[in-house]
Amino acid sequence: MGYIIWKITSIMKQYQKDKTMKKLLGIITVLFISAMIGNAANNVENVKYNFIVATDGSGNYTTVQAAINAVPDFRKAGPTRIFIKKGVYKEKIIIAETKQAVELYGEEGTVITNDDYANKPNIFGENKGTSGSSTIYIFGNDFVAENITFENSAGPVGQAVAVQIGGDRAVFRHCRFLGFQDTLYTYGENTREYFEDCYIEGTIDFIFGKATAVFSHCHIHSKSKGYVTAPATPQGVTYGYVFYDCKLTADKSVAPASVYLSRPWRPYGQTVYIRCHMDSHIKPEGWNNWGKTSNEQTAYYAEYQSTGDGADPSKRVAWSHQLTDISKYDIKQILAGNDGWNPL
Repeated sequence: MGYIIWKITSIMKQYQKDKTMKKLLGIITVLFISAMIGNAANNVENVKYNFIVATDGSGNYTTVQAAINAVPDFRKAGPTRIFIKKGVYKEKIIIAETKQAVELYGEEGTVITNDDYANKPNIFGENKGTSGSSTIYIFGNDFVAENITFENSAGPVGQAVAVQIGGDRAVFRHCRFLGFQDTLYTYGENTREYFEDCYIEGTIDFIFGKATAVFSHCHIHSKSKGYVTAPATPQGVTYGYVFYDCKLTADKSVAPASVYLSRPWRPYGQTVYIRCHMDSHIKPEGWNNWGKTSNEQTAYYAEYQSTGDGADPSKRVAWSHQLTDISKYDIKQILAGNDGWNPL
């Protein structure tokens, strides 16, 4: 295409004095380029993606789970890329440990949703529990998702997970996580997760679990009074949750000073906020010990240059930390592990 554009440009130079011809050739060039771009857009799915999911039957599969099931177990040839066309997919999805390097890319308007919750009975009349409530389970390593909304639509009925992540090296970019209590379950012990430009909403402990997770330029939104995070960082693990340049907001109905930044689900829970903007819904004391003063000796909670009406270092609990040096909180260092993983 570059040669043809160059050729048209050359012809135009020959007709500099003929304004009509010059204008005509200009129009032809624009139309030609537009057509080429259109053809490229039509063909990109066939070139870039292994499978296409579409509710209207225009892809390889009509459900996301069917496309995931088609991924060969323990495939080593490279990532399997799945394009999901816009639409609402009401499914309960499992990405098994054998489905490695699965990548999901959504068209704008792609929503994966379900409405299970912890106290909802299963087929045997038993409660599903927190883990059983999730809309999507990700156990395979090297998972990637971009431009997808993950939702648990059960509402304010207790624990109702949208995403549960058990695999290592998971990446989410431009994704939305919608729910109430326990929206995002960073489940896997000794696993690493990276979230970039994502939106996460909920009420109580809506980001919780054992993983080491970095949230970069994310929007964290509280829908009621409660707790933003509930880390269960294992003892001896260097990092828990680290939020970089994030924005913490709340619904207009949420009262000022009614949301804690974190409480430790397990004694060694860690959460650090770096250069985050916090609205007035954040409590002046910032952090909660989950009713156990012993947690104040083991949990690690810290901030660096927080801003906004909810950021006042002088009023934070005495057992939290205000950092002056964040050199140990380089994203690549946090997530490197033993294999040098770098999602950036």
